[in-house]
Amino acid sequence: MATAYEQFSAHIAQVNDLLNTLNILKWDARTQMPHGGSETRGHQLATVSLIAQEMFSSEKTARLLDAAEAEVAHEPDDSYRVRAVRQTRHYYELTRRIPLDIISEKAALSPTSENVWADAKKNNDFASFAPYLEKMLDLVRRQADAIGYAEHPFDALVYEYEPSMTAARLQTLFGQLKAGLLPLLARIVDAADKPLPRDLWQTEYPLDKQKAFGLKCAQEFGYDLNRGRLDIAPHPFEVSFTRNDVRITTRYNLNYFPMAFFGTLHETGHALYEQGIDPALTRSALTTDFLGQYAVGGTSYGAHESQSRMWENQIGRSREFWDVHFAPLQASFPEQLRDADADLFFRSVNRVRPSLIRVEADEVTYNLHIMLRVEIEMELLSGTLKVSDLPEAWNAKMQTYLGVTPPDDTHGVLQDVHWSGGGFGSFPGYTVGNVMSAQFLDAAHRDLPTLAGSLSTGDYAPLLGWLTENVYRHGRAFDANELLQRSTGSMLDAAPFLHYLEAKFTDVYDLR
Repeated sequence: MATAYEQFSAHIAQVNDLLNTLNILKWDARTQMPHGGSETRGHQLATVSLIAQEMFSSEKTARLLDAAEAEVAHEPDDSYRVRAVRQTRHYYELTRRIPLDIISEKAALSPTSENVWADAKKNNDFASFAPYLEKMLDLVRRQADAIGYAEHPFDALVYEYEPSMTAARLQTLFGQLKAGLLPLLARIVDAADKPLPRDLWQTEYPLDKQKAFGLKCAQEFGYDLNRGRLDIAPHPFEVSFTRNDVRITTRYNLNYFPMAFFGTLHETGHALYEQGIDPALTRSALTTDFLGQYAVGGTSYGAHESQSRMWENQIGRSREFWDVHFAPLQASFPEQLRDADADLFFRSVNRVRPSLIRVEADEVTYNLHIMLRVEIEMELLSGTLKVSDLPEAWNAKMQTYLGVTPPDDTHGVLQDVHWSGGGFGSFPGYTVGNVMSAQFLDAAHRDLPTLAGSLSTGDYAPLLGWLTENVYRHGRAFDANELLQRSTGSMLDAAPFLHYLEAKFTDVYDLR
């Protein structure tokens, strides 16, 4: 006869299968589904969401949880069994607060809303998207009220993505970052008058060669194509159906190689996290968040973003990376990169310019884009900002934070997919991830004295091994603060990230 924990685990695995079915349907909607299928896909998502919600929030789950908790009560606190039961209890209590109609309405609205957003972005037509955003905003407000919060509705929503964060804590973190970023940005702007010898993006880079080179680098980092694939989507993302099926997407620009390449590296970082989860956790309570977000195995969005931002920027935009990879890239694009060298390419992909688009922003200004979005979300949720006034508010904050004003809504308020799918509260993870990435990489260098030499030769296995051992394999077993404490010896700290930026861009712009 199965033990109490085995019965609990089997039940949660079935719920997990339903949630991963939702992710498959969502992946298909963003990559393969005919445009006309959005309405019926919404019904399918609503149906499966409702079944999963009812199954998970049932009295059967409560009984199995009670029995499993009794069985593991005397096991070590950090055992996966204890953590599986604890994590499931947490999500059980959370999801029982959210009415079924909110779950199903969000699931039904998302694919249609995302399709309308995609068309609105293409056609610079915010007015066509605004009614769908109004509906989604109403749903997430109701969700926040159902979950409950002490100070701000944002706190209830950010908890789903970054449990250790609140609106107040984010404001403190943002203040620390501004204190370091704004003086550095001012020094860079003062030093940026001298143009590069050549603009590398005034020519065409064939898309098939872009894809081949990006995928080759992803594999060098450790992305296993036997358990993954690369597709095209309007907005890059990674989606996982357990560690054995981890898919990434990017988007291409014929005249701008960095868009697809660094998008691929970014999503590869997410994928490495998912593929590195302990096989024992596949289909377990630790491998998915009940609300079915794309990155399903990581302990928080910040922890997940720490990996995408690390592999994209601290590795992929490093001088060491291009010392190794420029020659193969030049062989793929001999005409486009004639007379160029690794130093020019390194400087070209690390130019600092206050710009319009978050996903194309440099490392120094990127977090200002996040701060802008988070502040707008807080105002929308509190009701101090109306959806109809959103474009104007967006443009004003862009001018305040970055000194640029979008020429249209396509390059402004319509640039991100997150709000169309109800992802309110998800943006802070990007900044938390940037901060965590520097802490993790510093700790890896501390524990692996030869790591710098390995990276300088294009050997990424030692870094991947350290990250797998200290971060990836644990899935959701430890929260983000526990992961940091266990692997780096400290809690969230902006200092290593600011030190990294100072050192790197002193080199790029010769600020000495």
